[in-house]
Amino acid sequence: MTPNTLRSFAMGLLVAATATGIVYLLEPSSTSTSKELSEEEMQTQLEDKGFIVQTQEELDKQLADAKAEAVQAVGKEPKEEKEEQPKEEEAVYRTIINVSSGMTAVDVGEILEKAKIVKSGFEFYKKVEGQGVENNLRPGTFEVDSGMTEDEMIAVIFKG
Repeated sequence: MTPNTLRSFAMGLLVAATATGIVYLLEPSSTSTSKELSEEEMQTQLEDKGFIVQTQEELDKQLADAKAEAVQAVGKEPKEEKEEQPKEEEAVYRTIINVSSGMTAVDVGEILEKAKIVKSGFEFYKKVEGQGVENNLRPGTFEVDSGMTEDEMIAVIFKG
């Protein structure tokens, strides 16, 4: 580049930066208008857009009134009602497990966990290991359910 071309380029950058700065400084900022709104104006704008504006005290009073109405309608605390309801029986899950040669006690535990028969496949494996029968896994098809104890499942699947 020639020196004149370089000077022209630098001058163009200077003019563009100056023009941008002037526009930036002279243009009214959109954030300054939001700071100038009063609380009433902000509340009016929010309500016009469909929002409900309440103070914390108004919300607390409304919640207390709703709770008092619920207690009056039922005649007792809602917590008491939940405690009086009979507990539902746990569902019993049943599965058929196909044990093939090469499977390990860990594999069996994972399958039983996925079938929701045991809570933890690893804990089941530790129980099998604790009984010393992890190497006695017998191939075959076995039916087990979540109503059985882990000892019963081990007796069905592993050779004692």
